[in-house]
Amino acid sequence: MTVRARRVVVTGLGVVSSIGNGRNGFGTGLREGRSGAGPISFFDTSGFAHDRMCEVPDFPGGNPEHGLATRMTVAAARMAVDDAGVDLAVLRGAPGLIAIGSTDGDARDVDELTELELSRGLPHLDPLLARRFRLSRMPVAVAADLGLSDVEAITLPNVCAAGNYAVGYGIDAIRSGDADFALCGGGDTPNRKVFANMYRLGALAPDACRPFDADRQGVIFGEGAAVLVVEALDFALARGATIHAELLGYSLTCDAYHPTRPLQEMVTACMRGALADAGVAPHEVGLVLAHGTGTKANDPMECAALAEVFGPGAVPPVSAIKSMIGHTMGAAAAHACTAAVLAVQEGFLPPTINHRVLDPECPIDCVPNTSRAAQPDVVLVNALGFGGANAAVVLSRYAA
Repeated sequence: MTVRARRVVVTGLGVVSSIGNGRNGFGTGLREGRSGAGPISFFDTSGFAHDRMCEVPDFPGGNPEHGLATRMTVAAARMAVDDAGVDLAVLRGAPGLIAIGSTDGDARDVDELTELELSRGLPHLDPLLARRFRLSRMPVAVAADLGLSDVEAITLPNVCAAGNYAVGYGIDAIRSGDADFALCGGGDTPNRKVFANMYRLGALAPDACRPFDADRQGVIFGEGAAVLVVEALDFALARGATIHAELLGYSLTCDAYHPTRPLQEMVTACMRGALADAGVAPHEVGLVLAHGTGTKANDPMECAALAEVFGPGAVPPVSAIKSMIGHTMGAAAAHACTAAVLAVQEGFLPPTINHRVLDPECPIDCVPNTSRAAQPDVVLVNALGFGGANAAVVLSRYAA
């Protein structure tokens, strides 16, 4: 592995998810292979043949002036800072960054408009409700909650790969010396419009998400947020931080080949680029956190790309956590990065649940149904977004 002049490490994890909150709750949910799927509660699903989603039952705190996605993201950021054991005064005195990925942000608030208002034509929006629609509110709300008044606050709307884009942005900022720390992650809550769009595309599963399974029928939506505290190694060591993992590298590709279907060549190039940036050989990777949506088109393409990167028959174990928490859109890659850190630090492989029969077009070890004790030293996190916005991150066990 390449040793860089300024190494980048993860020191804190914060999670809001349908299978558990915080480092311990989320980690336990992953180990136990929990499913967060259940009936949709936030809108009337009459007229839809499917009504399943992975909703978050509860999470700590939140400003009622913020929308749900923002409240979840702020809660995850607060948990991450607490997990990092960092005095906020230290962060307030250092150059920093808050990078949050999202697809729809607080757009669920549009569902609060009544049918009566809509029937009158253009509804009269409450000014507070209208302000929630701006994705830029999400990192700003995190900064305000933590009292970080002198940080760059950026939203990355790179759809399903947004969380990895945010982590990559943090890596660049710290490597270049523009920041000593970064809060990187994503938050999202699907709304009725998003559900209806995917339903019309025929991409939603009726009961469960089954990545790589011969009988897979599509994705299940999820909601939640995940935030990682990322620091320059020297900054972390100077404050006596506990280091959870090291971020070795990342890569992005954006090809605009098709509105929804990723181009295999660019997915392969993205993963190879991340390994090259990390200075890691393919055989060093002990686990892949796959995009793994459980759709007919995505899974074979992703498996074929993995075979190109690692060689046929040489692909390491592949976990698809969307089988447990659903597709959390702009938060999905951040949830996967968090799962990767936990896998490295705690010594296990998260399972791909709901698995019955492996699709012959997906010849991988998907860690079916049950987590597995293991010691992956290096993990590749793969994320694919609509419009060809792909992002891959490589992280490893920290070695002094």
